[in-house]
Amino acid sequence: MINPREIYDLMLDYGTTDTQIQEISIGLTWTLCIAENAGLCMSPGTATRTLPFSGTLVNKSISELAPWLRSWNPYQATVAMAAINSVVNSSSSLPNTGTVLSPNGSANLAVFEHFLPQIRNKNVCVIGRYPGLNKYANEMEMKVIELNPGKEDFPAPASEYLLPEAEWVFLTATSIVNKTFPRLVQLAKNSKLVLMGPTLPWLPDLKHMGIDYLAGIKVTNLPALRQTVAEGGGVRIFETGIQYCVVSC
Repeated sequence: MINPREIYDLMLDYGTTDTQIQEISIGLTWTLCIAENAGLCMSPGTATRTLPFSGTLVNKSISELAPWLRSWNPYQATVAMAAINSVVNSSSSLPNTGTVLSPNGSANLAVFEHFLPQIRNKNVCVIGRYPGLNKYANEMEMKVIELNPGKEDFPAPASEYLLPEAEWVFLTATSIVNKTFPRLVQLAKNSKLVLMGPTLPWLPDLKHMGIDYLAGIKVTNLPALRQTVAEGGGVRIFETGIQYCVVSC
C-alpha cells in the first residue's frame, strides 16, 4: 500500500503541464476550471473579500497553479485542485470502465442509492454532510462526520474513534484539498472505502492507497455546468451538467 500522503506528489506530477487556463469560476459551492477539459472542486465554506489573485489566473499554466495544492490557504488549494482535475479528468479512461448512475431520486445521492444493497444494516461512516442524507438514517447505522458539524453530525476528532470501527466509509474527495485525506484513509483501512464527489480525480493509483471504489463525475453538459456554478449552484449541478459514475478499484 502506498502512503496516502503521496496523493499530493501524484497530483503535482499531473500538474506539470504548460496547458493554459481558459477560465476559472469560484462559485458559492463549486470552483470550476476549464483548460484541456473541465475540473471541479468544492469551494471553501467561508467567504472572503480578499483574494489577491483575482483577475490574474486566466492564461496562466496549470504548472504555475498546481503547487497551490499544498497551500493551507483554502482558496489557493481549491483553485489548484480544480486546475489539476481539468488535466487528470481529460485523459483518464476510468469513467468509461465504470457504472454510470441514473438515479430515480435526488441525483446528488446517487452514490448512496447505488451502494444501498451492500450497506443496509451496516456500520457506515460518511465524511461530509450531503443534503438529503437523512433519508437513509433508518437503513443503516450511519454516522456523519463534519469539519463544521451540524446538530446531527459528529465533529472531525470523532474520526479517530469511529472510522476504525466502521464497515463502510464514504469519504469526500474534498479531504484531499483540506489535507485530512491521508489520516482518514489510514483510519478507514479496515473498511470498504469509497472516495466520492465532484472533486474526485480519476486516478487509478488511488487503489494502491486503500481506496476500494471511486465515485466521481462525468461532465455531460459543460455550458450548463458553467452557468450553474456561476449562478451559485450546489446540488443543482447534478441536475444540469454532471452525472455520477462508480468504478471498482
